[in-house]
Amino acid sequence: MRAQHMALLATVLLASSVSAAELSAIVQKPSVDVYAQPRLDAPKVTTLKRDTAVKIFAQQGLWYQLQMPAGAPGFVRVNDVRIAYADLESGEGNVRALMGGKAGEGRVSETAGVRGIDESDLKSASLDQAQLNAMIGYRVDAAAAATYAAGQGRQSTSVAYAGEAEGGRSAGTAAAAAAPTKSKPAKSASSLLGSLGREFSSMLGDAAKVIPKSDDEVAAEELALGPEIAGRILGARPLWNDAGAQQRVNLVGRWVASQTSRPDLPWTFGVIDTPEVNAFAAPGGFILIARGLYELLSSDSELAAVLGHEISHCVQGDHYNVIRKQEMATYGKDLALKDVDSGSQSAASGYARRYAEEHGAAIMLTSLDREAEYHADEAAEIYLARAGMNPLALYAVLQKMTALGSESARLAQLYKTHPPLDARLDRIDRRGYGALEPYVTRE
Repeated sequence: MRAQHMALLATVLLASSVSAAELSAIVQKPSVDVYAQPRLDAPKVTTLKRDTAVKIFAQQGLWYQLQMPAGAPGFVRVNDVRIAYADLESGEGNVRALMGGKAGEGRVSETAGVRGIDESDLKSASLDQAQLNAMIGYRVDAAAAATYAAGQGRQSTSVAYAGEAEGGRSAGTAAAAAAPTKSKPAKSASSLLGSLGREFSSMLGDAAKVIPKSDDEVAAEELALGPEIAGRILGARPLWNDAGAQQRVNLVGRWVASQTSRPDLPWTFGVIDTPEVNAFAAPGGFILIARGLYELLSSDSELAAVLGHEISHCVQGDHYNVIRKQEMATYGKDLALKDVDSGSQSAASGYARRYAEEHGAAIMLTSLDREAEYHADEAAEIYLARAGMNPLALYAVLQKMTALGSESARLAQLYKTHPPLDARLDRIDRRGYGALEPYVTRE
C-alpha cells in the first residue's frame, strides 16, 4: 500500500511540474549512442556529439530519457550527459523529473526555508540515549543483509582495490598506532600533523605521550567515539519515524559494509528527520543519512552509493584522524593523558565521552581533505561493484544533487564540507572505470 501511495504521489508531482520536462543537460563524451529503450541491446536511434544540448524527460534506473526531435523517446546512460546546475527556483522540479515515477522514495516537497543541521546544533546537542538505543535496535548482522541482497538478486563480486586501508587503518591512523619507542613518536607526530604545520613542533614532547597507540587502542577509541558522536547527532535531529526506511538502510548498508576491509565493525545505520541533503559517518561504523537525501534515492543501488561513500570514511578512519590531529594540537597540556594512553576499554570510553562533551558532534561538519572525499567516491564505486551493483549509481546520485541547484538550501551544509558536485563528477570522468567496466553494464 505504501509503495502504491508513493508512486501515485510521485506521478502527481511530476505531472504538476512543467519544468520537470525541461531539464537541461550537455553531452559529456566525444560521442554518445542514443537507444530506443533503456537497454544496451536496444536499437540505436542516433548518435550525439560532445557538447550537444539535450533535454531530459525522466530517469529510468541508470538511464535518462531524452526528448528527441522526432518525438520518439531516446535513452542514454546517466554518465553520458552532464546535468546543468539548476537555478534555485527550478531545482525541485528538476529532481522530480529524475524520480522516474519510482518515488525515491521520492517525496521531494520542501523548497524554501530549509534549515539544515549547523555546527552550533552539533556542538550543543546532548546525547539522546533513547534515540541511540532505537538506532542500534535496527542494526542487522551480515547474514541478514546477505539474505536481503540475495532476494534482490545481488551476489558479492571480488574486486581488488589498492587504495583501501588494510585492516581498516589509513596511513595516518597506522602511524598513530605505531608501537612506542624512543624514536617513533616524533616521526609519527610529523606524519599525523601534516597540514597543521611546523609551529606545533614544540608540543611533540607532550603529544608523544598520546600518539603511540596499538591497534587495539585505536580500535577501542573508534568504537567508543561512534555512539558518543552519533548519539549527539540524534540529539540534534531524531530518527525519522519510518520503520521501513530504518530497516532498509540497515540491510543495504550492512551488505555494502560487508564488502569492505572492515566487515566486523558494529555497522549501524539510521535516517534522521531533516529535509536537508547530507549524511554523516561517525568513527566505528555509525552512519546517519538525512531524510532529504534518502528521499532522493530511487533504488537500493543509489542508496548503496551514498552509504558506500560514508562507509569509506569509517573504513579509512577519516574523521578519527581529524580527531587525532585536534588532539595533537591541544595536548600541549597534560589534560588527562594518564587516561588516554592506558589502553583499557574504560579509558577509551572516558576519552570518547570527554571529547564529545567538549566538542559535541561538530566534527561531522569539519571539512575533510578534498582527496579524502574523492577517495570516498572511488571507494563507493568499488563497493557497489563488490556488492553486485552498478558503480554508475554514484554518478546518478551526484547528478540528482546537481539538479537541485548550486544555491539549494537543502545542500548548504554539504557544500560547506565537500568539493563542488561538478568537481566530483569531473574526477570520476577523468579516472574512468577501468577494471570496473564489466560492472557498469549492470542494471
